[in-house]
Amino acid sequence: MDQELRAVVQDAELSKRFVDKLVRVNVLNGDEKWIYIHVEVQGTKQAEFAKRIFVYNYRIFDRYDRPVASLAVLADTHKQWKPTSYSLTVLGCSHTFNFLVAKLTDYEERLDELLESDNVFGWITAAHILTQKTKKQDQERYAAKIRLLRILYQHQWDKQRIIDLFYILDWLMQLPEWLNSKVWQELETIEENENMEYITSVERIGMVRGESRILKKQLECRFGLLPEWVSERLKCAKSKDLEAWCEAVLTAPTLEAVFKKSDVP
Repeated sequence: MDQELRAVVQDAELSKRFVDKLVRVNVLNGDEKWIYIHVEVQGTKQAEFAKRIFVYNYRIFDRYDRPVASLAVLADTHKQWKPTSYSLTVLGCSHTFNFLVAKLTDYEERLDELLESDNVFGWITAAHILTQKTKKQDQERYAAKIRLLRILYQHQWDKQRIIDLFYILDWLMQLPEWLNSKVWQELETIEENENMEYITSVERIGMVRGESRILKKQLECRFGLLPEWVSERLKCAKSKDLEAWCEAVLTAPTLEAVFKKSDVP
């Protein structure tokens, strides 16, 4: 409920604060038709964090007059930092707000269990933990990334989920370019062995489209407005064709010479 959420935090006091996610769900036991679940992901230790959870919770409740469950996902590296409540006491009046916490460092000892689980969030949590453990250790991170990639394909998830999770992993576990090239080589081998050409096929499509756009600009600079047959050739081109045409456009005297085409319509 992202649009509704913005309205909750628009006042001046909360203008620079953002709830990560607010969802409205049905419950199964019939007690309520629906409730709100507020999820807050925190990547660093913060003194005012518990108060912020409290403020979001009561403002959501005040706006919608429905039960609100708040969950904090703590992704920081401070193992002892685990706020679970916020309290106020004044003139004999008191208020204590307790919220749920998932501390990701608590799962470090259960890494193998996370990787074996078919729960996609287990795999993501494992990727987060391994990213933290391999900070400034390129070779160790490379090995961890390959391990996660192999497990990703072993889960037999659908194609789009695998592609999406790969991009999350690639964003988390950044590597120097020379090691990144090795990741792609290993990925091709994994996809061949699993008979699943998912990620490499998407990447190739993206590369071909990019090369095609660049070549089209080069052709237009040299030869002006392009005829329809050139556009059709570019649309259907494979990577090896584009490479050859990119070289030819530098010296070819005509469009036909670039494509080695004699039967121009």
